[in-house]
Order: sequence, then C-alpha cells, then structure tokens
Amino acid sequence: MSDKKKFTHEKIETNNFLMIILIFIVILFAGIVEIIPLYFQKNMLQPVKGLKPYKPLELIGRSIYVREGCYTCHSQMIRPFRAETLRYGHYSLAGEFVYDHPFQWGSKRTGPDLARVGKKYSNNWHQIHLTNPRDVVPESIMPAYPWLNDTSASDGSIKNKMKALKMIGVPYSEEEIQNSPDALIDKTEMDALISYLQSLGIHVR
Repeated sequence: MSDKKKFTHEKIETNNFLMIILIFIVILFAGIVEIIPLYFQKNMLQPVKGLKPYKPLELIGRSIYVREGCYTCHSQMIRPFRAETLRYGHYSLAGEFVYDHPFQWGSKRTGPDLARVGKKYSNNWHQIHLTNPRDVVPESIMPAYPWLNDTSASDGSIKNKMKALKMIGVPYSEEEIQNSPDALIDKTEMDALISYLQSLGIHVR
C-alpha cells in the first residue's frame, strides 16, 4: 500500500501537466465554495438604505480616481476590527458597493482609508489637498494633481459609461443617460474627483 501511494504521489510531482490540472481543480472548487453562497445572501446584493447609483459627475470622478492610480495607495474597505472602526468609522458593508464595477476595496494603505471620507472635509479642503497635498498635510508623500483644475470633466464618454453600467444591472434610466452631459458643463476634472470623494461612505456612519 505504501509503495502504491508513493508511486501515485511521485507520479503527480513529476508530471507538470498533471500537477497544473490538479491545482486548477482545487482552486476552482475552493473558489466555488467561497463565492457561490454569497450570491444567495440578501445583504450582499441589496444596496444599503439611501444608496443610489453614481451621478454623472461622480462617475467621471471615479474614472479619474482609477486613471490616476489613487487605489494603489488608498483602500476603500474598513475591516471589522476595533482598531479599524475607531479610526475610520463603521466597518464596510457589501451593500455599499453594489453599484461599483469594479469595487475599489484595495488592501495597501500608503495613505488613509477613504471608505468614509465623504463629507468629512469641505470641497475647498479637497481642492487644496489635491492641488498640493503639503499645504494641508505637511508630511504627505502624495503627488500633486494641479492639472485637474484646468481639464474639462467632459470627454464625451459619460453616456457610454452609463449605458455599459446599465447593461450589468445599475438602474440608470434612459432619461438620466441622455441628460448626463448637461451635468458636466463647465465642470473640471477636479470638480469630478471631489464629487466622487464626497460620495464615499455617506450612507453608513
């Protein structure tokens, strides 16, 4: 029996293709066990009270947030631990992110978590901070983004963004999509990014 087991184990270890297939099967099974049940939990699919899809200006701001790589230094997920909730507030809930595709939870924190940053600071504070972070946080190592003040928020993509999101379940109406360019008139990328930041975590405190 021991020789047979040894032979079987040796056969797996010495056959790269077989090893890859078996590893893939194990990962696939583990993923199914972890992920599939979540689709049947109501609290994972239902938005928290008051949550609405991003407005056009917020949606453009989110695109800028991703484009500029903000997610590489700032997470948007507060873990359910005392040290986390004392510093940042109520831990993050799945229902806060049902309209995020993809969500920006992240894991690395070079800067503070932004899950509850909405309404924490004024628009003017955010503008100063983004234009030159050292003006409000002297020890900050964050790069400055002054060009956002001079770049229009309207790049002609807002309708397509909203249509794409509607296709995957975000409840935008046709009227909202058609009128979306009007919300970007005379707005800069700075306005858009600030609008997005001010929308984060305001429904759960």
